[in-house]
Amino acid sequence: MNVEKAEEYIIGQLGLRLSETLYYHGLHHVEDVTQAALNLAGQEGITDEQSIKLLRTAALYHDCGFMNTYQNHEEEGCRIVREILPDFRFTEAEIASVCGMIMATKIPQNPQNHLEQIICDADLDYLGRDDFEPIAETLFQELKVRQIVADHESWNQIQVKFLTAHHYWTQSATRQRAPKKAIHLQNLIKSI
Repeated sequence: MNVEKAEEYIIGQLGLRLSETLYYHGLHHVEDVTQAALNLAGQEGITDEQSIKLLRTAALYHDCGFMNTYQNHEEEGCRIVREILPDFRFTEAEIASVCGMIMATKIPQNPQNHLEQIICDADLDYLGRDDFEPIAETLFQELKVRQIVADHESWNQIQVKFLTAHHYWTQSATRQRAPKKAIHLQNLIKSI
């Protein structure tokens, strides 16, 4: 599998084709999730090159479905992956692994293996970081422009419900991100 060429291709496509109103789900999010996934993989003891390459590819492609649709973008992302990755010498088994990771990020998350747990935690890494509030604001703006959420009050209620239901899957993310996430949740509860 030629991960470098697959990466070059999708970064180019995302840069050209993602809507300018994807304030949260833009190329910056893909790059953030990819970095978080690779960091988590190291902390979780994932060292084999094959797993790292598959995880990197899944992170880079996990939101590519947004190029064509907002709803069910994970399914569309898998369709794109099945169409594109054979051109970069990915086998059917490798493509199935990448699709498994992409589908695991669908809310509610349902990872079936360690790599899927890692990408799920990487995708929502910001929930337990210091930059939570500005990132959450970009998601609010993205949903507001699509008339999915009306105002900050309703958005904060959605966030409280989401953060309450959410949990990290890996030991590393739980240790590093859950304490700060709990603080963000308490601050949101106070605000409503």
